[in-house]
Amino acid sequence: MTDDTAPERGGGPLSGVLVADFSRVLAGPYATMLLADMGAEVVKVEGPTGDDTRTWTPPVRGDVSTYYLGVNRGKRSIALDLRDEADARVARELARRADVLVENFKPGGLAKYGLDYASVNAANPGVVYASISGFGSGAGRDVPGYDLMVQAMSGLMSLTGDPEGPPYRAGISVFDVMAGNHAAIGVLAALRHRDATGQGQHVEVNLLSSALTGLVNHSSAYVAGGVVPYRMGNAHPSVFPYEPLPTADNDLIVAAGNDGQFRRLCEVLGIPEVADDPRFARNAGRTERREELRPILVGRLATRGALEWFDLLVAAGVPCGPINTIDGGFAMAERFGLDPVVEVGEGDRAVPTTRHPIRFSATPAAYRLPPPELDEHGDELRKWLTQEEDDDV
Repeated sequence: MTDDTAPERGGGPLSGVLVADFSRVLAGPYATMLLADMGAEVVKVEGPTGDDTRTWTPPVRGDVSTYYLGVNRGKRSIALDLRDEADARVARELARRADVLVENFKPGGLAKYGLDYASVNAANPGVVYASISGFGSGAGRDVPGYDLMVQAMSGLMSLTGDPEGPPYRAGISVFDVMAGNHAAIGVLAALRHRDATGQGQHVEVNLLSSALTGLVNHSSAYVAGGVVPYRMGNAHPSVFPYEPLPTADNDLIVAAGNDGQFRRLCEVLGIPEVADDPRFARNAGRTERREELRPILVGRLATRGALEWFDLLVAAGVPCGPINTIDGGFAMAERFGLDPVVEVGEGDRAVPTTRHPIRFSATPAAYRLPPPELDEHGDELRKWLTQEEDDDV
């Protein structure tokens, strides 16, 4: 577009891609933030009161929810009341011009506004239209989708917690994040298909399917082996040692995932003979006899602290790590040169955010805009969307 009211298009691998973001809360906004980091121009469409997460406090930065700040950088905001026909026309025009539309309304919920896939595709055949729901657009379409529900319904909670205690949720909305990643992957694949054929398509992601594929070995244990796994605390059902073990001060995660790593672990601990013991020489034996092996390892680990063991074991090629709080996780990333924090915006609008997870050698992620205020770009976007579209698109 060449007119001076059109959203600015930045660099990056998705430069030139316009994303109409009709999603809110987490899965959709996380997906569209990833696309924005990669150069897409994302227009965040919010209702008159804004994304729900704007009010999910505490914690806050200033008076803004850090939850909202964490998944909405790189976007422009326009507030539209889809129940108002004038606003709905603006929304439909945005959808007509978009390369990608992402939404997480209840399946079928956008049809009454002319913003469902069939309507948008009729006006914009090349659109990649991504829908995120809790349980799909079939028999589960009327069930509201929240991450906590899916953690329970998928079986994840049955795997989390002490074997003798109650099921626990994960500490984050793990399946919202996973579904957001799957939505971004689906959008990228559909864009590649459109580049090859000129055809758009409907990409559907649901939290329960993301959960079941995300349960990986546990899902496979059931579908391929007929085994229903249950929670084992921090233990792994198929590998030992692969859990926290106590040291002289704090617990240390030790993840000796193969026989070579276990041998190196034993050498650093000063018990090389344990790696030669027929009971423990192979992973299957170590897993079956974990209650015999654990006290041997714990006895040696008790002679030093967790961070001292960490340095010694990592130097020997044994996977391990201390159990940090979030601040310790960022400190560890800094120690490894990962530069985990990037600041977006300038002056009093500057917001520290977490770096995009992918490193590109030729087209690095860009952090062009801080998370927008509600309707911050509404005037310029309405002006652009209510005038004749420039012929040069």
